[in-house]
Amino acid sequence: MGDLRIGIGYDVHAFASGRPLVLGGVDISHSAGLAGHSDADVLVHAIMDAILGALREGDIGRLFPDTDPAYAGISSLDLLARVGGLMVERGFRLLDADTVLVLEEPRISPYRDEMRARVAAALAVEPDRIGIKATTTERLGFEGRGEGVGAQAVVLLERVSG
Repeated sequence: MGDLRIGIGYDVHAFASGRPLVLGGVDISHSAGLAGHSDADVLVHAIMDAILGALREGDIGRLFPDTDPAYAGISSLDLLARVGGLMVERGFRLLDADTVLVLEEPRISPYRDEMRARVAAALAVEPDRIGIKATTTERLGFEGRGEGVGAQAVVLLERVSG
């Protein structure tokens, strides 16, 4: 077994009216989007943080600060592709990623396969390496009150060179 690295990621964003809801790189029909400097895709942000953690590169705020106007409104999938490039540059490949979205609504299942495909494409891996699921909090906490969305991710990387 080669050099393996595990990383975890977590992100939350509040709902905000007048913005599209983007999760896993997919525009989802909903009454509100998520507040943030970029497209506020919590799922992709959690995956990026997990990969960066496994690489020991800090977090996405270090690489893509929300104070930099260059990242205003940017697609999180574009940022994920850059993180994937850094992963390859550091000599690693993604073996597996598993994620969970935490929200009461909207339902995620109709969008899951497209999310998996878009995240996989941004990382240049097969979709079967990307797990996406969703859960509710039984109306507890900020997610349960419908105030926002949380996401968690875990990744397993393997060193292939370097």
